[in-house]
Amino acid sequence: MNVYKTHFTDKESDITIISESKNAILEAKRVFYFHRKNLEKYISINKNFLTSFSPVRIKTNIRVVKLMAEAAKLCDVGPMAAVAGVLADLMLEAMKFYREEKKELGSIKIALVENGGEIAIDSEKPMKVALYAGNNELNMNLGFLVKKNDCPIGIGTSSATIGHAISLGEADAVTIFAKNASIADAAATKIANLVKGNDIEKSIKKGLDAVDDVDGVYGAFISRANKVGQTGKIPQLVKIEGNKNILIKEKIDNLFPGDYEFFK
Repeated sequence: MNVYKTHFTDKESDITIISESKNAILEAKRVFYFHRKNLEKYISINKNFLTSFSPVRIKTNIRVVKLMAEAAKLCDVGPMAAVAGVLADLMLEAMKFYREEKKELGSIKIALVENGGEIAIDSEKPMKVALYAGNNELNMNLGFLVKKNDCPIGIGTSSATIGHAISLGEADAVTIFAKNASIADAAATKIANLVKGNDIEKSIKKGLDAVDDVDGVYGAFISRANKVGQTGKIPQLVKIEGNKNILIKEKIDNLFPGDYEFFK
């Protein structure tokens, strides 16, 4: 079975899609642009939705906006904390639905969408996902092996030391595993905001203790200043071979290790 990988960027979005169906990948891309356009239109007349650090009440049936608002309310964060995860979920959903709607043979066996570090996966094939959080020596070559029985799953990571997203905490990485990427994305922001203070171990514990308060979250892995902690159910930890800085630089070839055919 051939497996295809595609990568594209659009403004702030940096997206990788993996599947054995080229048509499903194309459908995911179409859906991304559709929902992104709707979100941009909404934000243009509702600036508070873009800037708020707290949940926002909305009066609209625009699906991407509703899903972002719901995840934000669940995790008590601003709606933009869930934007990448929501778009990843919508793309994954489109891939699965496309095969059923077009009555292609069988169901999609491999479906992964990564949007700026937020990941939605529903795959029968094991997928290695690399974790990157700056120069923290404990996770420079750390990753997770997502297996069939872990799926469907959403993975979200928030960091105060790398990336452009705003974090009010001090964690190198807070990685959340949840029933979808929308919740994982928003919950990662919520938990990461709590991981701060001079006592490193205490700050990690505070974040881990808050994980059970979020419905739909399976588990968490937190890294700060060469100390780590985990709670709940998370995929198998694995070693990612190779220089992590090179892996990130050559993201399209190496972020998800495996034999893939590049597809545009």
